[in-house]
Amino acid sequence: MGRPRLPHPNGATPYSGTRRGIKLHYLGTPYTDRTHDRCDDYVRQIQTQHMDGNGWSDIGYSFVVCTHGYVYEGRGLRRRNSANGNTTLNNQDYAILLLVGSSGLTKPTDAQLHGARDAIDYVRREGPAGDWLGGHRDGYATSCPGDAVYQWVKAGAPRPDSEEDDMAISDADAKKIAHAVWATDGFFGVPWGTKENPEWSPESVLRHVTEVARENRGRIKALQAEVGAQAAVLARLTEGGGLTAAEIQAAAEAGAKAALAQLGDALTEGN
Repeated sequence: MGRPRLPHPNGATPYSGTRRGIKLHYLGTPYTDRTHDRCDDYVRQIQTQHMDGNGWSDIGYSFVVCTHGYVYEGRGLRRRNSANGNTTLNNQDYAILLLVGSSGLTKPTDAQLHGARDAIDYVRREGPAGDWLGGHRDGYATSCPGDAVYQWVKAGAPRPDSEEDDMAISDADAKKIAHAVWATDGFFGVPWGTKENPEWSPESVLRHVTEVARENRGRIKALQAEVGAQAAVLARLTEGGGLTAAEIQAAAEAGAKAALAQLGDALTEGN
């Protein structure tokens, strides 16, 4: 998870007693996805609206999850949220917002669901929060968090299935590896950091490396298929006699399929 730089103003009321669980939210307004370098600005816009428009001490949510899977700390673990409808509901459950809207982008991305699951696990472990999980509409008259997010919540908020699941690491595993490598709970500068977020935790670095590995694996597959297709067509052409367009296409498809199968075997052996 990235380390957001949101202010922490004084005056927010601490939680009283233990939290029953977690409620998921959506924006309830149109939302268009954006590049990740613009997500923190959007979170700050929400914060400004809540502070200057509503007169609240901070952004109303406990945590916010962007479409790229990054989790931004709002009021965090200790300060009561203002998003669940009333004081009793706010004190009862944490509030996690997913950056999806009522129109435009309405379905969360796989990365976002992974990030939301990270946030759920985190507040359950560190809050602590109980096992109850629901949407804003549970106990309050609203359509929030939208049908797509609500269906995911009612299914138990599972992590999405992916061809790259074998490359995923849990929070616990990431922390163990990070501690073994760096033996620290601190933050340090990274070359790909931003002006607003120049320092990352060891866990964040490992997650970034994992995402880059996934992207590179996809590029390797595409390149392998292209090279295999070209090699197969050239091999047929060297046999002489010429080829029809259909024969060229068939040779390319067969070559690409064989190349990907060979790559899959190599990756399996490497794993």
